[in-house]
Amino acid sequence: MHENHAGKRIEVGILGATGMVGQQFMRFLAGHPWFEVTWVGASDRSAGRKYREAANWRLPEDAPCTVADLTVQGCKPGNAPQLIFSAMDSSVATEIELEFAKAGHFVVSNSKNYRMEPDVPLLVPEINPGHLQLLARQKNERGWSGQIVTNPNCSTVVLSMALAPLKVFGIASVVVTTMQAISGAGYPGVASMDITNNVIPFIGEEEEKMERETQKILGELENGEIQRLAAGISAHCNRVPVVNGHTITVSVRFASKPAESDVMSVLESFSGIPQARQLPSAPPRPILYLPECDRPQPRRDAERDRGMAVSIGRLRSCPVMDYKFVVLGHNTIRGAAGAAVLNAELIYSEGLLD
Repeated sequence: MHENHAGKRIEVGILGATGMVGQQFMRFLAGHPWFEVTWVGASDRSAGRKYREAANWRLPEDAPCTVADLTVQGCKPGNAPQLIFSAMDSSVATEIELEFAKAGHFVVSNSKNYRMEPDVPLLVPEINPGHLQLLARQKNERGWSGQIVTNPNCSTVVLSMALAPLKVFGIASVVVTTMQAISGAGYPGVASMDITNNVIPFIGEEEEKMERETQKILGELENGEIQRLAAGISAHCNRVPVVNGHTITVSVRFASKPAESDVMSVLESFSGIPQARQLPSAPPRPILYLPECDRPQPRRDAERDRGMAVSIGRLRSCPVMDYKFVVLGHNTIRGAAGAAVLNAELIYSEGLLD
């Protein structure tokens, strides 16, 4: 493990810094003990302007004063730091992230574009840190001098965190229904006439992402290849009039037949490398089980541990599957910016940054 030395903060940059996820990166990294934002990149229409002028700031508190006067750069490598967080829109992320990786930058991406590439880690540090071994393939097979690591889709993170402890029972099949916050659609997001007093039972590509990404994250790395989780996963995704926090109802069938107390025990005791190493953004307990019959709730529980903890409740037997429960996570923190920052902390702690 690489030890961080106090006072020696690493310069980092943010691609897509003016958008909603980029703003969450700015907020989450403010005062970070290891990383310091010194470079911001955005579209050509923003390049050359001060960040406070270019960003249409939408978060409740003001933009951190430490970044407000940074000059926005174009999305080109060159004078950017080695470590780059990407909040690029998927319509442009492929070529931009590739250009940075080829130029020697370590790109930690929130975009979907490279998630399912066989040599790109789709990383949740508590679950699959060993998937970082895939990075050697990027250098050897693609010839990149840099690397790309991705974090999952916002709803996938929440589901994967809940399922990871349950792998010990042999996950056979999973059925999930999501109730996803409107902040997951970015800004301006869903039209008010569509979402007010309404539920929209469709989010483009979301169901496919949840099903495929979860299987990759929970898969095992064997001989340089990820063997995806064999369990069938069926997702139905809905947009609901909640600002922050994705709620998911989950039903699971297992190969074994664990007692409810055993299921509860593995959920409550779940931990990983981020907790063992006390990484700055890691919640002390990545999963919080809430015993109240009406929890978790987005308005009351999404912000727990700076939005990095996942809350679970209502564990009970299922007459169709084996068990069912509810899981909640903050979609723009644990499901986006916070997830990427925790990934970068793990990467640094592994000694993978120069």
